[in-house]
Amino acid sequence: MTEERPEEDRGSDGGLIRRDGSIAGLRFSGARGGQRARPLPVVPVLVLGGVCVCRHLRPGARAGYRGTLVYPPDVKLTEKEKTSICYLSFPDSYSGCLGDTQFSFRLRQSVGRRASRFREDVYNRDAPVTLQTEVSHFFGYVYFRQVKDVSVKRGYFQKSLVLISRLPYTHLFHSVLQIIAPEFFEKMEPCLEAVCNEIDQWPSPVPGLTLNLPVMGVVFQVRIPSKSDKPGGSPVRQTAKEDFLPAPIVLPTIHELDLFRCFQSVLIHLQMLWELMLLGEPLVVMAPSPTVSSETVLALVSSISPLKFCCDFRPYFTIHDNEFREYTTRTQAPPNVVLGVTNPFFIKTFQNWPHVVRLGEIKMAGDLPKQVKVKKLSKLKTLDTKPGIYTAYKTFLHKDKILIKRLLKGIQRKRPSEVQSAILRRHLLELTQSFIIPLERYMASLMPLQRSVTPWKTPPQIRPFSQDEFMATLDHTGPQLTSVLKGDWMGLYRKFFRSPNFDGWYRHRHKEMSQKLESLHLEVICDADLLGWTKDKSEVEIVDLILKLREKLIKARRQQLQLKDEVLNKLDDFIKSIIDSLPEDLQAVLNTH
Repeated sequence: MTEERPEEDRGSDGGLIRRDGSIAGLRFSGARGGQRARPLPVVPVLVLGGVCVCRHLRPGARAGYRGTLVYPPDVKLTEKEKTSICYLSFPDSYSGCLGDTQFSFRLRQSVGRRASRFREDVYNRDAPVTLQTEVSHFFGYVYFRQVKDVSVKRGYFQKSLVLISRLPYTHLFHSVLQIIAPEFFEKMEPCLEAVCNEIDQWPSPVPGLTLNLPVMGVVFQVRIPSKSDKPGGSPVRQTAKEDFLPAPIVLPTIHELDLFRCFQSVLIHLQMLWELMLLGEPLVVMAPSPTVSSETVLALVSSISPLKFCCDFRPYFTIHDNEFREYTTRTQAPPNVVLGVTNPFFIKTFQNWPHVVRLGEIKMAGDLPKQVKVKKLSKLKTLDTKPGIYTAYKTFLHKDKILIKRLLKGIQRKRPSEVQSAILRRHLLELTQSFIIPLERYMASLMPLQRSVTPWKTPPQIRPFSQDEFMATLDHTGPQLTSVLKGDWMGLYRKFFRSPNFDGWYRHRHKEMSQKLESLHLEVICDADLLGWTKDKSEVEIVDLILKLREKLIKARRQQLQLKDEVLNKLDDFIKSIIDSLPEDLQAVLNTH
């Protein structure tokens, strides 16, 4: 299969990013040594929101991995993407996963792709920043089965089913796989063909709406989060108009993890891990299985929500990954990335990284899972390195001992894990909000006053962000107003200013404010007496006004600015009426552009 050409993005009829959100898949024959895989027949599949790959793979006896199914045939993946998905779809040999295993990965797409962006832009406009579609990465959701089978030469049945999407809907896609995969392993292709027909009818994800998603006799009812939702709140569910039998399985979330299970062995170090994520520090999670690896990385990245984690992260990373050399080079400082690994080989590879979290199997110490200790990086040398957090990092803020006591009391009272997770999520949310609210407040002060926006002048500029000016506001409007935690908040802000997360946050907020200014400018233009202004103006000035208005309207529609339809329609009508009042030769020129 050749490299995809950008012009082959064919919208809803095919191509990598289909407007209706297609699934891609691959089918290979076994390849030995350096031989190239030979494409075999394929069957189409569709799924919610963005590209999705349904694949069935198995390890070859002597030749590494080989795939056997890919959907649909018109979705093109590069050789690098196909190879990476093959390796990422199986636990490495050190994990020893028996039975059914589910985990996630994140894959960088090949350079040169061009997706159809209109529907993604509409979705991203209304979705929380942490749930927006990925522009340059795919998410992979894996269901792997390994069981003893005497009929197989190697003695084990080993297969994986994978969903690939640009959407970080971890809980939803893993729930879907739990329904599809067991049937697929028994019935193979006919099962997936039936699933294709059902998923093809799924509606597109619209933030704020509740969707009913039928698959294999089950209906999942999910609500797509919206950026207008109150952080940490429980949005009211819409009542489905359809009558489903059986009753829908209501998923309380499409993306949230069981935070308590993910963090149970590092609870006393949660403050440190939150700071490391906030600052975008390089960090490696060494786990006993891909499940623990991927869930821990995703939990860490989500710990600073609603702030978007703007660094790279790989929930499951192997030595076969395309970025292996890039991320393990010793000739430069480690990149700002969070990696989840299971291969003990990485202990030696990542000795120069500043933060390494080594996790073991969960062991109970009385009522509380045994907590790992913070250790010196110099002790991270041998393959049998004990669990711990290997770092020299000193936290800026003090630990929240009240939180630890509350969680411990919950364990003693056998409080459900989902309740413990809700407590953890609320704590992390309030901590992040306490940190980010002063920044939001200061950023809002940089916005020009609404009365300074006039129809006859270019909108005023947003004032530049001054770190010193911001720091001066902290004495009266700092995080101490909303957080009980003590410590060096100012030192934390200074280091945050040098992180990719600050750069990403600032760029996003500046873009939102610029679009708000543009919307305000169009609204005041719409309310102005434009016809009266043109009465004593020359044709050159009138034509210049028409061209500038057209440019602003094109930009407004392209950026999906939050404007009422009547504003755009009124300006369209004004342009048309002004053109009709001009000489015929000018009308002809303007109407052809």
